[in-house]
Amino acid sequence: MFANYVGFAVLGLIALVVISVLYNIYVNLIKLKNTVEEAMSGVDIQLKKRYDLIPNILTIANKFMAHERGLIEEITRLRSQAAAIKADQNTIVQKMELDKQITGKMDQLMVNVENYPQLKSDQTMMQAMQTYSEVEEHIAASRRFYNSAAKELKNAVEIFPSSVFASAMGISAYPFFEASANERNAVNAANYFN
Repeated sequence: MFANYVGFAVLGLIALVVISVLYNIYVNLIKLKNTVEEAMSGVDIQLKKRYDLIPNILTIANKFMAHERGLIEEITRLRSQAAAIKADQNTIVQKMELDKQITGKMDQLMVNVENYPQLKSDQTMMQAMQTYSEVEEHIAASRRFYNSAAKELKNAVEIFPSSVFASAMGISAYPFFEASANERNAVNAANYFN
């Protein structure tokens, strides 16, 4: 009779350990998913700062850069599209693509500013460009945090036994922010001088 109690106690203890391990895996997956979503929200906040700053830069530039009207309109269109998208697991890739396009167009605008001495010397434009540069640094830091969180979730989603839980719960890996093909090319300094 004592052996039966010991056997039940051992089975109960084993069941408790198994349930505890499974619960910890579940909790870890939820925490990792939430960390990625928090990081994505941080990127979104920084991008919103950029989207709020862009109209000011374009308004100032518009006064001086009549020849760049098409570029200014394109940036405005991309900004409006990107600002309307709330980043989540379903829209993050689209948001990333728009972000790359905005970055490219804004870089092009900043290079074109060099061709307009009056604009380059305008105090408001200089301050706006400095603020834009600071916002870009914050966006880069937010992307690094996001990519780190996405990597942790990707590891959990791909490594057994948590991969089984992730699949059953419908949790999948999020994409990484990556440099575009243009950003990977070497910079030719001659392109920046007249």
